[in-house]
Amino acid sequence: MNDIGSLLGGNGGATATQLKLLFVMTIMSLLPAIVLTTTSFVRSAVVLSFLRQGLGTQQTPPTQVLVGLALFITMFTMTPVAKQIEHDAFEPYRRGAISDVVALEKGSEPLKIFMLRQTRHSDLELFYTASNLKLPDKAEDVPMRIAMPAFVVSELTTAFQMGVVILLPFLVVDLAVASILMAMGMMFVSPTTLSLPLKLLLFVLADGWNLVVSSLLQSFR
Repeated sequence: MNDIGSLLGGNGGATATQLKLLFVMTIMSLLPAIVLTTTSFVRSAVVLSFLRQGLGTQQTPPTQVLVGLALFITMFTMTPVAKQIEHDAFEPYRRGAISDVVALEKGSEPLKIFMLRQTRHSDLELFYTASNLKLPDKAEDVPMRIAMPAFVVSELTTAFQMGVVILLPFLVVDLAVASILMAMGMMFVSPTTLSLPLKLLLFVLADGWNLVVSSLLQSFR
C-alpha cells in the first residue's frame, strides 16, 4: 500500500502539469472566438456589413477588407484594456509575483469592466433572470459567464441600431430613383443601375468612411 501511495504521489506533479497543459490548449483553441465576441469586433463587423449592403456594391469592398478594418478598429479601441491587463496581470505573472490563477482573474477584470460599460441593463437582467439569480449592486460581482453573453446581445442590438441609421439614407435614394423611373415610364430599367452611382457619389461627397468609422469609435464608452 505504501508503495502504491508513493507511486501515485510521485506522479501527482506530472498529472497536474498535464492537466494544466490541457487547460492551456483548450483556452488557446477557444481564444479566437473569445477575442471576437468579448471585444468591439462584433459591433464593428456588423456595422460595416450593413454599410456594404446599403451601398449595394455586392462584394466591394471584399469581406477580407471589411474584416481587416474591423480588426484594426478593435485593436484601437481595445488598446487601453490590453494595457491595463498587461499592467495588472501579465507583468506580475512574468515576474513570478502572482500565480496563473490570480493572473487570469486580474486579467479578466479590465475586460469585464469594458464589457459591462457597453452592456444594456435589460440584457444583463435577462441572463440573471434566466439563472434565477439576483442582480448585484456592483459591477465587480457580475461573473464572466453572465457578462459575456449579455455583452454579445447588447453589441448585436447596438450594431443593428447603427445599421438601420446607415441604411435609411440609401433606402431614400433607392425609393426616389424607383419613383422617378416609374413616373417616366421606364419600368424596364433597373433602379439599381442609376441608384448605385448616386449612392456612391453621395457617400464619397459626405466622406462616408470617415463618418462611419468615427461613429464606431465614439460609440464605445
